[in-house]
Amino acid sequence: MRYLVPALALALVVFGPHSLSSQTQSPQRYETRANHDPNGTGTFYMGREIAQVMGPGGIEWLDRAQRDTEEHPSLVLDALQLHSGEVVADLGAGSGYFTFRMAPKVGKTGKVLAVDVQEEMLQTLKQRAAAKRIANVQVIKASETDPHLPTGTVDLVLFVDVYHELAYPYEVMQSVRDSLKSNGRVAFVEYRKEDPNVPIKEVHKMSVGQLEKEMAAVGLVLVRRIETLPLQHILIFGRR
Repeated sequence: MRYLVPALALALVVFGPHSLSSQTQSPQRYETRANHDPNGTGTFYMGREIAQVMGPGGIEWLDRAQRDTEEHPSLVLDALQLHSGEVVADLGAGSGYFTFRMAPKVGKTGKVLAVDVQEEMLQTLKQRAAAKRIANVQVIKASETDPHLPTGTVDLVLFVDVYHELAYPYEVMQSVRDSLKSNGRVAFVEYRKEDPNVPIKEVHKMSVGQLEKEMAAVGLVLVRRIETLPLQHILIFGRR
């Protein structure tokens, strides 16, 4: 059964609820279908249905004790190859699970931009940064279409189980691409859609091919594929 672990279908809080109106939604880019997955929004982008998101009540889920053994954050951090002095962004940072793991990797001369749209998550990030006395974390409030990252200054943007839930993936990724330095990179951690044995609801999975297609639309190309995690891809993209 693919849905034996229904909680795993919930990912980080990202760019707002998926109430895409006809006034703001591009008809050339997004398609709304009445017949769709009950765990999806009914909005499709490049043939893929956008998944529903988790609300701020999911902080307990994000902070669950077993997450370390399920998601192996140390392997993710190894794959990112972070360096002291880098500026990295955690998009859909949620309660800061990866934010506060990346902060010591980039050091005092580096910075982690913790990005989210929900005020409850932003306040949690600020409180935890203060409690931990971590000075190199900057909290940023995003919109559904724009993560508000500074242009041309970011070394790495990280999405962990987030991208498949973006209400406006094209617009967000255009902004992300503009934020990158010339050698900047974007890292995605997503559950493998290619593997039917991954116990995650289908709309919360991403295939390598689908992600490559969607990134090509904004001028990003796959440069590294790491398959060290038991259930997820780690895919690194760079600018063309």
